Amino acid sequence: MLALIAYAALLVFFIGFTWRILTYWRSPAPLKIPTTPAPTSTGGVVWRLFTEVAFFNSLFKGNKWTWAGGYLFHAALAVVLIRHLRYFVDSLPPFFAYIQIAGIIAGLIMVKALGFLLIRRLWVARTRAISSLADYLILALLLAIGLSGLLMKFVFRPDIVEIKTAMINWVTFQEVTTPGDALFLLHFVLVLLLMAIFPFSKLMHMGGLFFSPTRNQVDNPRERKHVNPWANKAVE
Repeated sequence: MLALIAYAALLVFFIGFTWRILTYWRSPAPLKIPTTPAPTSTGGVVWRLFTEVAFFNSLFKGNKWTWAGGYLFHAALAVVLIRHLRYFVDSLPPFFAYIQIAGIIAGLIMVKALGFLLIRRLWVARTRAISSLADYLILALLLAIGLSGLLMKFVFRPDIVEIKTAMINWVTFQEVTTPGDALFLLHFVLVLLLMAIFPFSKLMHMGGLFFSPTRNQVDNPRERKHVNPWANKAVE
């Protein structure tokens, strides 16, 4: 049963993510509104988007403390996700052993960064005023996933062989025997919940960033006229 729920959550994630990206793609940009100072060439726009994705450039300029917490969380999460490949791939190259150590440290950093971001939302009046219940619930869910993972690593040690066998069977569409460890099941169900709600939450900024007119437009209003996509339809 859990395997079927996992497949359903994965399907919801991919269909929902694709649907949201296609919605962003089809949405017209009626105005030329790049945030200045903006690049004046396509290459400049590509570089700008790269710095946003790789370094959170605009957030760094806006608030250094927020940037530090957000960047640490995202960087640590990336390392943690790479470390989790060990549960889905039967054989990995020898150098992957070093990533295991980095992944454990990254897990600790990720939880601390999430705690900082949650405290910041509660403590800073300006941030608290624009925060919704969904913002707090997402942070709480991520914290629960991180904490349950750390508990499995440092306190309650589940049967890793049993878990890896189940995960490999799951990704290869073989019969899956659900592991009996309660903490692992909680961790796994929380991850599935995150996957299912991902396309319908603010977490979609991961894909939406590339479709933001303030970031992906070239600042060339004098060189090239920006035609409102609705203008031709209005004439027709």
